[in-house]
Amino acid sequence: MRRRDFVSLIGGAAASWPLAARAQQPRQMRRIAVLTSSDQSDPEAQAWVAAFREDLGKLGWTEGRNIEIDIRWTKADVELMTRSANELVTSQPDLILTSSTPATAVMLQHTRTIPIIFLLVADPVGSRFVASLPKPGGNATGFTPIVDSLGGKWVELLKEIAPRVGRITLMFNPTMTAPFIQAYLGSFKTAASSLAVEASVAPVQDMREVESLVSASGANSALVVIPDAFTVGHRAEIASLADRYRLPAVSWSRSFAELGGLISYGPVLVEEYRRAAAYADRILKGEKPSELPVQTPVKFELVINMKTARAFGLTVSDRLRALADELIE
Repeated sequence: MRRRDFVSLIGGAAASWPLAARAQQPRQMRRIAVLTSSDQSDPEAQAWVAAFREDLGKLGWTEGRNIEIDIRWTKADVELMTRSANELVTSQPDLILTSSTPATAVMLQHTRTIPIIFLLVADPVGSRFVASLPKPGGNATGFTPIVDSLGGKWVELLKEIAPRVGRITLMFNPTMTAPFIQAYLGSFKTAASSLAVEASVAPVQDMREVESLVSASGANSALVVIPDAFTVGHRAEIASLADRYRLPAVSWSRSFAELGGLISYGPVLVEEYRRAAAYADRILKGEKPSELPVQTPVKFELVINMKTARAFGLTVSDRLRALADELIE
């Protein structure tokens, strides 16, 4: 072989080596850590996570190929939440997804550098997670599912479906709700006053206190169940207690009505997780949480459990029937 041909052969082969090497190397694996207050056995919470995964897939992120997702379910246990947050931050993921105000608070205590997308956080500004909704300004942004006017809307719905109601109690867990309970109280009290209904507030720490509250409510009373990690985790038990004592009750998640509660009214929560996937895609591609505004809900739904209404001796008006997204028979 002539020297010129040999040099050309070697040169051509060398030029192809980088391309071949790049073709053989796997894509960079990105990691998302998830910290949720929910119980792993909760089917609704599983549906939320499944929606997040599904929409990530639509955006080109496939588990096992270019993305890994590490989920920690903490059952609203603050100690477990704290330990899990520490483990997840130590693993140095590319992105963290948090679900609930307590989970977000714990995670932000552990990192102010790793990007965080939060969900189910009622008052991110009041909780000091972000500087403002349009300009978060730190390492966290996300989706706040609650608007202040919901407190009043819940009162109006209860009064319309149960006209004889003269007292409505707003129930919450202070450990889980303390940073944002004030966001509801204004519209709750204003609506109650305008409808000549006595408004009361009841903090509860455990299910024993919930049962005591529900059993002592008396005739012509109703209950607003404020969404927090505690009440969401115990929604089946709370709905069952309300049914047992024939207490008209409303909460934010459709699962409350599906479990026997009288009414649910609030954002379509699964949609919030789908929107979170779009934010995850943008952050993994280089955008910063500080530049992505905190978003409020775009879809709400009203669900009425007709079986429960009949058991309570209530007549659901044609207007409410028309407004309802679903009537559970």
